[in-house]
Amino acid sequence: MITLLTGENTFEVSRAMKRLISRFDGAPEIIDGVELELRQLPDLLMGAMLFAPNRLVIIKRLADNKALWEGLDNWLPRVSEDVHLVLVDEKPDKRTRTYKALQKLADVREYKPWGERDTLQAEKWVKEEAAALNIGLDARMIKQLVERVGNDQWLLFQALQKLRFLETVTPQVIEDIIEANPAENVFNLFDTALRGDLKKLADMIETLRLGEDPYRLFGLVSSQAFQLLALGLGDKPSTELAKDLVAHPFALSKLAPHAKKLGPAGTKKVFAAFVEADAAMKTSAIDPWLSIERALMKVAALK
Repeated sequence: MITLLTGENTFEVSRAMKRLISRFDGAPEIIDGVELELRQLPDLLMGAMLFAPNRLVIIKRLADNKALWEGLDNWLPRVSEDVHLVLVDEKPDKRTRTYKALQKLADVREYKPWGERDTLQAEKWVKEEAAALNIGLDARMIKQLVERVGNDQWLLFQALQKLRFLETVTPQVIEDIIEANPAENVFNLFDTALRGDLKKLADMIETLRLGEDPYRLFGLVSSQAFQLLALGLGDKPSTELAKDLVAHPFALSKLAPHAKKLGPAGTKKVFAAFVEADAAMKTSAIDPWLSIERALMKVAALK
């Protein structure tokens, strides 16, 4: 039997591999495919070992070993019935003969990462995981947790591991012990600027300076400014515009009141502040944090 576990959702790939191991009565053989040599394949794929009539052979990252991967299609039909071969590769080249052979001979399981539109799926998953871990989360707290952490399953899993050891979980507890993801930090930063709260804005920038990459943060805030501009100039509801921009509907719905208040002229000024900051960051030796602060202060002054 041959199984291919693939996809950029490494959490689900890892969990699928653990399930296969848990169902196997014996010790799995786990091999790094990058270090594997052609001469080792016969022993791995073609028969049982003494005292081990059935074998689970897991080979990770074999697609990175291009020489061996390109010739693997010739070996796949020879895999013994006593061997369950599991290949674990995040992004194998789907154009290769080996991948096409795997599509015919193997159980191919592709796990795609969740995007911004998969919030409901993330909330459903958190509900199921929380129940399995006996964590008392109501619908409001589940929504709060996903909004705070995002749709990354590893981060959601880690958040649930923190909560599982608490006797009681409340919205305030989640706020206190679960770290907000960068996207939420960025939205809160931009929202603070739009509200004109200069003191809070300065405090947030100082805090973010300690651990955030300024260029990454600027890119995220600029995308918020662009979405605000699209809302200000367009005539579509935020839910429809979210589809056009491939953006999170909830995030756009929170920006919509600001866009309405600022109007087309105001949202253009907001976006212009970030265009100016972008040019300064690319053409001068100025501290990027200073450019970010200036842009946000200009936004705050529009209130």
